[in-house]
Amino acid sequence: MIPSLFSAQPTSTPMKPPFDPKSFRARLQQLQRDLLALAKIAADATATVELDQARMGRLSRMDALQSQAMSVATCRRRDQQLAQIAAALRRLDEGEFGYCLECGEVIAEKRLQIDPTASLCITCAEDAESR
Repeated sequence: MIPSLFSAQPTSTPMKPPFDPKSFRARLQQLQRDLLALAKIAADATATVELDQARMGRLSRMDALQSQAMSVATCRRRDQQLAQIAAALRRLDEGEFGYCLECGEVIAEKRLQIDPTASLCITCAEDAESR
């Protein structure tokens, strides 16, 4: 269990996770940098589509609108991922990374290697998904 979340008295030192948090911090920070770089590149793709029929045919305009909608959806997903990364980095700073937010048990290291932003153990994630 995470002392700061589940005990009546706060502790001065956070529990040490059963794995090296430095490698996860480096990976999360790299993911964050990569996503921010992609956001800069993709900024033009979400720009408003001109509806000037003299310059662009109907099908081209529809294609541009569809492309814009897909870019907006991608930006939303990227923003969600950035928020999850920021939350994982906060948990690292607070000594709570690697512990399930629901039950307080250790999250399997293999799960964190696949998704370092995971905040729930596999059991709690399956329970949340089935609700």
